[in-house]
Amino acid sequence: MNELFDDFAKAYAMQNGYVLAQTLSPVPPPDDPHRLRGIWQSSNSHSAKSDIRHFIKTQTSYRRGLEHDEINGWVEVYVVYWKAVGEILAGENGKSSWTRVYESWRDLTSMLIRGYNNHGFEAWTIPTLYMVGKYLRLFAIKSDDERSRTNADPSGGAAIMQDDFDPEAEKQAQLRDCEQHLKRIFTLCLNDRAPLEESRKWGIYFVINLLFKTYFKLNSASLSRTILKTLAVYNDKGDMPPLESFPKAQRVTFKYYEGVLFFLEENYVQAEKHLVEAWRLCHKGGKANLERILTYLIPCRLLTSHVLPTKSLLEPYPRLQQLFLPLAQCIRRGELRTFDVALQEREDELVKRRIYLTLERGRDIALRNLLRKVFIAGGFDEPKEPNTAPVRRTRVPVAEFRAAICMGSGGELVDPDEVECLLANMIYKDLMKGYVARERGIVVLSKKGAFPGTGV
Repeated sequence: MNELFDDFAKAYAMQNGYVLAQTLSPVPPPDDPHRLRGIWQSSNSHSAKSDIRHFIKTQTSYRRGLEHDEINGWVEVYVVYWKAVGEILAGENGKSSWTRVYESWRDLTSMLIRGYNNHGFEAWTIPTLYMVGKYLRLFAIKSDDERSRTNADPSGGAAIMQDDFDPEAEKQAQLRDCEQHLKRIFTLCLNDRAPLEESRKWGIYFVINLLFKTYFKLNSASLSRTILKTLAVYNDKGDMPPLESFPKAQRVTFKYYEGVLFFLEENYVQAEKHLVEAWRLCHKGGKANLERILTYLIPCRLLTSHVLPTKSLLEPYPRLQQLFLPLAQCIRRGELRTFDVALQEREDELVKRRIYLTLERGRDIALRNLLRKVFIAGGFDEPKEPNTAPVRRTRVPVAEFRAAICMGSGGELVDPDEVECLLANMIYKDLMKGYVARERGIVVLSKKGAFPGTGV
């Protein structure tokens, strides 16, 4: 334990919360792979508390003195941490479970929160909340996975013998429990009344991002709106540091999830705005993060500005290229039947990424492009006066549009009434400007901007 509390004392001397957080890591550092085992073997259940108190007092006495109450708080935290390390090591040897690891880490989380409420832990130490909160979520997921496998085993699960056993209720029980503890950290940071320069509010976006990830994992993304509404109240009062003052990584994650929330609410304009902000912040960041942003940004641009992804844009992202490029090519060419087939082939992956219903609307853009080709192929009307600029033919027979739609549908005959309905829908959705003159069997298109956003 000597090295552990030497790092603790150094962190306190420098007031470096990130160094302090590493002393509560459940993962040993790369240069000391046996550190957790050394911590566990350096004491026992009878003397752990007195040993930890001795180490904290000894290591900090010549660097920076701690208040008695603060020492008591950290002693309690590290005693629980020592127990959690024991469960982690026991799990590695097959003598414990992820559920017990999660429960021990949950105790550590509660004890750390108590330290801020009752023992005066200072705001610079909030990275310790990042550490315990991050792993609380990961251990909860592992515990739920473990419990699901056990309950699904008909040979060994005692729970399945119970008449009242509900596997769905138990499926993500630990992650739901974890969410409650993350909300406690959120409240702890949000309600700090200290001046902003020394406030726990500087931990708020990290915790919000953890809550976003948790809600999305629970398929309860809408609960994120409650967090955002609460945050907005504090921002409106000027009682929160501006987002621009937080680390870039936290801003990227926050903007990404904010954009995805708007995406799921079908507010594609706002979704694109936030996702573009995340992209700009993360442009030189990790490839995986850029891929996640593009997964939602591409459908947004498809529906708002009708910008189709190109092969050059997607080349660095082979998975996205395989997912989007065939669809984009069908949309660009107006190939309705081929688009339907490509969409069906990718249905499982698109549903998994929560973008299937949005990309399904790409068929309207494909139809728009097909109708636009008919409009352009119609050429220009004969000029009524010499030396006047040519004007495109704006009265297009429905039969011409029908022929194109039948071809785009793979040769399948489409009823004229259905064609008129499709044309009316395109006009209603503002993908085409004009009106259908049924009695004359023509579509009268606008002389300017017949197909908005396409240059004709």
